[in-house]
Amino acid sequence: MNLKKHIANHVRGIPRSGIRDFFEVVQSMDDVISLGIGEPDFDTPWHIREAAIYSLEQGRTGYTSNLGLPKLREAIADYVAKNFRVKYDPKTEVIVTVGVSEAIDLALRAVINPGDEVLYHEPCYVSYSPSTLLAHGVPVSIPTFAADNFRLTARELEKKISPSSKVLMLNFPCNPTGATQTRAELAKIAALCVRHDLIVLTDEIYSELTYDGAEHASIASFPGMRERTVFLHGFSKAFAMTGWRIGYACAPAMLTDAMMKIHQYAIMCAATTAQDAALEALEHGARDVERMRREYELRRNYIVSRFNEIGLDCFQPFGSFYVFPKISGTGLSSQEFSLRLLKEKKVAVVPGTAFGPSGEGHVRACFATSLEQIKTAMERIGEFVKKAAK
Repeated sequence: MNLKKHIANHVRGIPRSGIRDFFEVVQSMDDVISLGIGEPDFDTPWHIREAAIYSLEQGRTGYTSNLGLPKLREAIADYVAKNFRVKYDPKTEVIVTVGVSEAIDLALRAVINPGDEVLYHEPCYVSYSPSTLLAHGVPVSIPTFAADNFRLTARELEKKISPSSKVLMLNFPCNPTGATQTRAELAKIAALCVRHDLIVLTDEIYSELTYDGAEHASIASFPGMRERTVFLHGFSKAFAMTGWRIGYACAPAMLTDAMMKIHQYAIMCAATTAQDAALEALEHGARDVERMRREYELRRNYIVSRFNEIGLDCFQPFGSFYVFPKISGTGLSSQEFSLRLLKEKKVAVVPGTAFGPSGEGHVRACFATSLEQIKTAMERIGEFVKKAAK
């Protein structure tokens, strides 16, 4: 039987994740220091885990509303209003999802018709293009550059807008570059979105993790944007809750209802235990977030300094927990650099091309691991670069 012909065409053509393919190699080796997977090295704070344990002890193991627990939706609406200056009705404009990844998928499938274009800045999170294709949309990338601090500019965005453009996806602070966006540039981008009647999906999962006093602004808070924006957020990064798979989307009721239709047939609801833990995180987790953010900032300062000392030009990120050093001066491609570094020095970084073609000449290194591990990794990277230069 030829099973290949039975695989849907739009699925067959989607490449596997460059990150996951690379880390299948990593998992086959011993004693590797990983600066690869974007996952906090901190455990989920104890009081959040305790809330989940209590939830289970109380027998809270049934379904919730498709939209999520009412108390959690109320807490999300309060949190977003306080921290992002956008108000949503928790009864009709908030949906709890299985991680932000599900929220992205729901939002795209809710608004995309075959042939609609989805604009996104690149290098970018690995799922944006495949998620667009799975929704039968057309992904259109907009390169960003170190010279612009990897920020999307309204000038470059406008060049890519066409009559088929329907959605703009934003991710600031950005994975993999750590770039943030200025209010002035966001205002220009917002004006373009209004002028061209674009829907905006803004993935702000790293918004709590900003440094040097950088202000985070959500495009949803700009004039004319709330009505056309799906605000995406979650608990994985700032609250160290990756394995809980809990996220949310906030949007006008008509968009939320469209997303809920897909969610109720595909997922039903996010896990009740995870929702109870998320409620605890929002109500009592601010100190934990700040403690982890300060530690990430110390690590960022060290890793950026060391990359630059080694001779690999490294932009200092204002957010997230990634750096995106330039390695083209070694004469190696991103893939060659990453594979050789792994095999010769047992340090794992991610090839920049995993985040799109414009990531060539860079690698992503995650500093969400202990400073001690980072120091050892940077010593090994320094040795590797010296050898490569010879």
